[in-house]
Amino acid sequence: MAKYLMLKHYTMAPEYMQYTPMEEWTPDEVDAHMNYMNAFVDRLKETGEYIGSEALSPEGTFVRYDGEGKPPVTDGPFAETKDLIAGGMIIDVESYNRALELAGELSAAPGAGGEPIREWLELRPFMGVTPNTTD
Repeated sequence: MAKYLMLKHYTMAPEYMQYTPMEEWTPDEVDAHMNYMNAFVDRLKETGEYIGSEALSPEGTFVRYDGEGKPPVTDGPFAETKDLIAGGMIIDVESYNRALELAGELSAAPGAGGEPIREWLELRPFMGVTPNTTD
């Protein structure tokens, strides 16, 4: 078994984000999306592949140590990933191909008009995992 993190993003470059952002969805569309996500998690719990997931608030702070006796530095000139990462799900699967399959299913969650959002997800193995891309 190998653990992977599937990262969801709030926004992406227009060429990758070919769906209406969630803040523009109707309440029924948001409910349909969340129901899909919850059913997805329930299936993974049944197979033993689910480890955990959390949605993240768009608010956040970058923090960096700035030397002995100095207060931490916050929000420097960095990429604003807090504006990008919406949340993540940790899975524990038999193979890289299974991780890809599950990420594809998650990408099919419904959005505006009930259509699959076809969102790009970032799939990252945990340290020490060497994905076997041939299985």
